[in-house]
Amino acid sequence: MTGIDRRVLASDRHWRSSARLAVACALVFCALSLLVDGDAGTLTLLRALLWLTLSATVFAVLLPAQVTAGPGWLEVRTPWRRHIVRTDALVAVRQYSGVSAHLVLRDTHGGRLELDPRVLAANPLIWHELDTGVHRSVDRGTLLQGTDVLEQLGHQIDNDTTQAVLKASGLS
Repeated sequence: MTGIDRRVLASDRHWRSSARLAVACALVFCALSLLVDGDAGTLTLLRALLWLTLSATVFAVLLPAQVTAGPGWLEVRTPWRRHIVRTDALVAVRQYSGVSAHLVLRDTHGGRLELDPRVLAANPLIWHELDTGVHRSVDRGTLLQGTDVLEQLGHQIDNDTTQAVLKASGLS
């Protein structure tokens, strides 16, 4: 997308540890599968390739999306795709709840991305970049749907942050 200042000001500070956990789970799955199959005396080259493929699948499923933000943009990167939206040109924000709650953001340039709201709650800098862009979208009149969703999410993030500060300071 042209015209975007690509300076990354905020990124998911928990992504690396989540990625390491995905790698560890995949390696443990692979090792245990090969060990059990080898102990049973049924391990062949074809079966070893099957276990390696299944381990790679476990890794791909467990690897979280990497979220980064900068002035006027938000990006969600998966192993297969990269989605980016202009936060200063949003047209709609929707929140879906259920087993995997997520936000869907759309911009005027046709950009669309899905985002776990817990990433915003855990990363105040990403939330700040999104919130700043949302205010610009509202000022420009492009954001037609979802201001109430973001307002509720902002209150929830503020409440969680306040509780964490009070708990850390021993006041709660």
